[in-house]
Amino acid sequence: MSTMNPNLKVFKFGGASVADAAAIKNVVGILQQYKSQPLVIVISAMGKTTNALEEVVNAHAANNPETLAIYERVKEKHYGIMRDLFDADDEVFSEVNDAFVEAEWMLDEAPHENYDYMYDQIVSVGELVSTKIVCAYLNKAGLPSTWLDARDIIACDNTYREGRIDWDKTVKNATTIITPIIEKIGFVVTQGFIGSTSENFTITLGREGSDYSAAIISFCLDAESMSIWKDVPGVLTADPRYFENVSKLDRLSYKEAIEMTYYGATVIHPKTIKPLQNKNIPLYVKSFINPDGEGTVITNDVDDHYPPIVIVERNQALLYISSKDYSFIAEHHLSHLFGLFDKHRIWVNMMRNTAISFMVCVPNQPERLKGFFDEVEKEFSIVKEENVELVTIRHYQEDTITEMKRGKIVLSEERIRQTFQMVNKSVPAIKPKTTA
Repeated sequence: MSTMNPNLKVFKFGGASVADAAAIKNVVGILQQYKSQPLVIVISAMGKTTNALEEVVNAHAANNPETLAIYERVKEKHYGIMRDLFDADDEVFSEVNDAFVEAEWMLDEAPHENYDYMYDQIVSVGELVSTKIVCAYLNKAGLPSTWLDARDIIACDNTYREGRIDWDKTVKNATTIITPIIEKIGFVVTQGFIGSTSENFTITLGREGSDYSAAIISFCLDAESMSIWKDVPGVLTADPRYFENVSKLDRLSYKEAIEMTYYGATVIHPKTIKPLQNKNIPLYVKSFINPDGEGTVITNDVDDHYPPIVIVERNQALLYISSKDYSFIAEHHLSHLFGLFDKHRIWVNMMRNTAISFMVCVPNQPERLKGFFDEVEKEFSIVKEENVELVTIRHYQEDTITEMKRGKIVLSEERIRQTFQMVNKSVPAIKPKTTA
């Protein structure tokens, strides 16, 4: 590993960790412990701000007369948090207002014909304002911090809502811009999730992409380590919101982490691991609720012995694609279909083919599936089944599979050596009628 920044750590704080004034104070309390070392802090939008800004985008796209009112509610929530943290005359108010204005120019115009472009220009304001607020409060708390626009660092192509990184340019930007700041002053605060195109338009890296942003910066600067601060004690064997008796994994290999995120584990963004693995940078998943806890460390040197790990992806759709004339689904058909999946940016989570049909489980994203359907229906029959979920069990045991099937209709299942997957629907239990 390079010794460019041998003591540099990269921290990523998600939306839940900066959801309100008390949460921001808690983050600053954690960072007080690191004030003597170089630190790049990557921060997401506050709380559910991204969801709220998506409402703004959709309202604007539909020419909803309430669009600006919805946007004002987003702004007011941030101003309320700021009033809890700063005096009324603090300059952070005007800085945040300027950031909100940056997105308003899109709302003053007719809806843009490219939805994804419009989405990125508006939704990105969430990260811009959250980092301005946190950076200002760090300085107020006596922790010298410099706000940095991630769009000056992370260079992408023009694939809006899923920017693909120009690594050479991004590495050059990071080393020439971030390194001198770190050498001069304490912390650098920047945004997750966003970058810029070659024409300097704002672009996002995909939903929940702040983890990936932190990994990109860690790679570019040869960081000593990267840490993701979550509202859970570390990487767990299942989502505690849906399952009981989950346990924390103290250590995890890069390989297992990649497998888990590929199958839909939401604790880490799927693209996060690869840049870290390339330079053997350890990743820590820690709790901002209990910052002294050990968390989970993800590195190369871990034995591959794990308990069953359950990953559930809800809001899936099962697509049944078949030839109209009962001819075989041959290789050239599959090549054409996968070309369309790529064109419409549809992620295939599970697939199976028979002689005359092809079944795939994909995220139920109507705006992407519509374009796909329009093209596929020219040549194939296609049926969509909604309200299904995809369950993946890594290192499965039979009793775990049996438990996960309880109360479900299993539409498809398959097993490989360490992974069991099934697509299912919930079915209400049949009960006898009560007689009067």
